[in-house]
Order: sequence, then C-alpha cells, then structure tokens
Amino acid sequence: MENRNKLRVFNSISEMLHVFGLPEASHPLIALLDYSKVQITAEMLSKPFIMDFYNITYNESAGCRMRYGQTVYDFVEGGMFFTSPGQPLTGIETADSTAGFTLLIHPNFLRNYTLDTKIKSYGFFDYSVNESLHLSGKEKAIIGTISQNISDELETAIDDITQDVLISQIELMLNYSQRFYRRQFIIRKPLNNALLEKLDKILDTYFDDQTALKLGLPTVHFLAEQLNISPKYLGDMLRSLTGHNTQQHIHLKLIEKAKEILTVSELTVGEVAYQLGFEHPQSFSKLFKLKTKLSPLEFRASFN
Repeated sequence: MENRNKLRVFNSISEMLHVFGLPEASHPLIALLDYSKVQITAEMLSKPFIMDFYNITYNESAGCRMRYGQTVYDFVEGGMFFTSPGQPLTGIETADSTAGFTLLIHPNFLRNYTLDTKIKSYGFFDYSVNESLHLSGKEKAIIGTISQNISDELETAIDDITQDVLISQIELMLNYSQRFYRRQFIIRKPLNNALLEKLDKILDTYFDDQTALKLGLPTVHFLAEQLNISPKYLGDMLRSLTGHNTQQHIHLKLIEKAKEILTVSELTVGEVAYQLGFEHPQSFSKLFKLKTKLSPLEFRASFN
C-alpha cells in the first residue's frame, strides 16, 4: 500500500481485503463480496482511498452515501455503480447492515481477453455524477443471478476453464448494465431535458457575454463542470436525447449563433469568428460551410 496524493492506495485486492479485515479471496485478481456473508462497516470506509482495480457495486439498501471523484453519490433507494482503476473514493457513509455485493476485478485478470479492451467502452465506468443505476425488480433478478454465478464459480476449484467462465459472466453483467442504463436515460427523459435546457442556456450566455472572445471555444469538460456531471455522462445523455455527442451539440449551437450574428450585424467574417472563440477565421469558415453548405458570406448574401 502506498500514498498517492495523501490517499490510501490499494494496489491489490488481497491487500485491501486484509486491511479491511475481510476473508481472503479464493483468486488473487478477482473477488466478490456478498453483503449477506461479509460485513462492510462505516468504519472501514471512513478514510478516503484509491483502488487500482475495477469495482462493480450493487447496494440494495438505502442509506449509502459516497464521493467519487468530485461528485457525491446518494443512494436513497440503493443502486448500482461502477468505478475504474485509480479513481478516489472518499466521504463514504453507510449503515453497517446492507444488502448487495461488490465485485472487484484487477486489470490483469482481463489480460489476453477481448474484454480487456472492451471494458473501456462501457461509459458508466467514467460517470462521476450523482447518477447510479437504479434497477427494477426484474433487472435486480438478472444482476443477482449473474453475481451468484460468479460467486459459485469462485467457490469452485480453479481449473483451466475458470477464467473463461468468469470473464463471460462479467461481460454479461456489463452488457445488461449498459442496456439498463439506456432504459434509465429514457425513463429520466424529463429530467435530462431540463439538463439539456440548462446546457443550452450556458452556451447562449457563453457566446453572448463575450466569454468565447476571452476564453476561446467552449470545451466539453467546461460544460460538464458547469452542469456538475462527467464529460462521458454528458455525451451519453445528449446522444440519448438528440442523437449528437457533446462536441456536435456545441457546433450546432455555435452555427446557430453565427447565423444570428451574420444576419443582424455588419461584422466581418473574421470578427464573427473571433467573437465565437475561434483563433483562426479560416477554421470558422470551414466549419460553417461543412454544417450549412454555404460560406459565411454566401449565407449572409442569401439571407439579405
């Protein structure tokens, strides 16, 4: 265990289990903690720490609160969350009696399997927002069955097929989780629409009050920070609502604002470009023509 930015860092699963006084795992690179069999206490989690391995946790009971990155998760009704290696977990508050499980997977366990690369495509590992995955009764049963399959396999004598079986079950859990998250985006569409409206207001203000002229083009990270959500979550949310990622949405708003300026002012194309945050007018003209099929001057002439 080492110190990284004054946080405890667990480099191995066995090290973490030992520090927390939990039973030794049957496999050094993967462990499933079933809350009905092990006690995860508030005292264990009171100090911030970093895990250098993947974490999949389902907390079925209410009363769990934690900080992941810069954002607080509040599991009022319980939920499922995912963290990737190297992310700080701080400010965890939980009742001593909980229901659910934690699955810990060291990256080395995935080596030489396609999941080693594919796992990076599951965006929810990069969510650092107050947005856990809330499961329906049917979904709980599906995740519960998979976690039980993993538990049973870990309790079986290890052979040359063990890793293949565990990898397939982990991938199955992740695929179902991805499906359930997409369902959650649909169910929470009214809430996400309000977030989209707030995003558009931020962009309008950014272009209207000359922030773009001072700071340049708005970035995905800047917008995510303003909304207090992760860049990855913002992109996934926008795709579910509009079919565009965040960068595409920024471009659409930018072209919309450019059209407005070109029609109501006599600013040169260069002045419009600088006002919108471009360093080079040629970049603005190229993007404008790509999106509208007209150059800025052709658009102004056609409108007039």
